[in-house]
Amino acid sequence: MNKMLTAAALVAAFAALPAQAQFAKAEDAVAYRQGAYRVLAHHFGSLGAMANDKAPFDAARAAADGEVLAALAKLPAAGFVAGAESKAAKPAIWTEADKFKQLDQDLVSAAGKLAEAAKSGDLAQIKAAFGPTAKTCKACHDEFRQK
Repeated sequence: MNKMLTAAALVAAFAALPAQAQFAKAEDAVAYRQGAYRVLAHHFGSLGAMANDKAPFDAARAAADGEVLAALAKLPAAGFVAGAESKAAKPAIWTEADKFKQLDQDLVSAAGKLAEAAKSGDLAQIKAAFGPTAKTCKACHDEFRQK
């Protein structure tokens, strides 16, 4: 578990570098953000299973998932650089950049709150924070992800 947290911290540290320095080619940016979303979905799904009583509650696992989720939520935005369009991303991401950035910040904020709830070890707090976080995902998917 510590190796996973260390890896997430390293990825988060590199996300702070300028986008041009991160991606030699547009497809690298696409792969980066898709990879970040894939790992994010895994940890969000793990918390969601517990929050929706589809998996046994494990406080340690929830706390670890929340910590990784909060770190990873900050990463995908760096992969949305000019010229890095994909089949999954609507062109509106670039034409309505301010709205996209706001929804991204909403996710980062909600993921942070979910991480704090998960750290508490209280399933009721996790359940209360999970729904609003899921809504931030849905809002962005509804606006900016191809069906």
